[in-house]
Amino acid sequence: MELGLHIADFTWTGGAPRLGADLARAAREAEAAGIARLTVMDHLWQITGVGPTEHEMLEAYTTLGFLAAHTERVLLHTLVTGVVYREPGLLAKQITTLDVLSGGRGGLGIGAAWFEGEAKGLGLPFPPTAERFERLEETLQICLQMWGDDESPYEGKHYRLERTLNVPAPLSSPHPYLLIGGAGERKTLRMVAQYADACNIFGGPEAGHKLDVLREHCQTLGRDYDSIEKTTLLTVNPSTTREDLLTQLNAMRALGFTVTYIFGSEITDPRITIDLLASVLPDIAED
Repeated sequence: MELGLHIADFTWTGGAPRLGADLARAAREAEAAGIARLTVMDHLWQITGVGPTEHEMLEAYTTLGFLAAHTERVLLHTLVTGVVYREPGLLAKQITTLDVLSGGRGGLGIGAAWFEGEAKGLGLPFPPTAERFERLEETLQICLQMWGDDESPYEGKHYRLERTLNVPAPLSSPHPYLLIGGAGERKTLRMVAQYADACNIFGGPEAGHKLDVLREHCQTLGRDYDSIEKTTLLTVNPSTTREDLLTQLNAMRALGFTVTYIFGSEITDPRITIDLLASVLPDIAED
């Protein structure tokens, strides 16, 4: 099993004046410890459940570019981008740029978006749920087209692109890593089966059932279920022990998950989370 460090809270001990230096150090230390992936949320305000809205939050793609400059091997992507926050042509270009400048380590994690207060607070579009899912599917199609060699027009219900030119092309082959976050059984998991390299499902009691639903969609669409990477997200806190984390990771691996992203909740020094992840890596590495 691979581990990823998910950075969702930037309210660290050193405050904003130290945030750049502390983030760079955390990225280097995570990579040196053997952590394979670094991810950030795509939010502009802090979300409920992590901290007050007024807590520090950095824009995702600027942050990923910064992380790319301070690392050499880790995969970099959001967990996950809200589809309505960026026009799909721009989003495809942003991921391409991240992939090229990182040497082929850029990816896209994407979902239908949910934080209505954030969007309306900053004047961003936030259409009804059904429309957001329509836009998600069109965005997936546009990104895949722009990451390929087809620069023909794209005509969808919500997006119209006259020429899907994207130069330079991504370095990742056949395209940058594409993950869809969420576990909606009718729409989200169907889109995973149709378009994505990976799913991301919360590690709760329903996780195994959600994978069964994904398998059914794969059978319907003729997709090889095993070709989809199964990823999950777990939270640790200051009281989480090495044994606690190992128990959770082994449970997720038994269900079929091969990648786990870890978020350190209420931990103001990322080195604490990194050290915890490093302590379990020898036990969860594939034989």
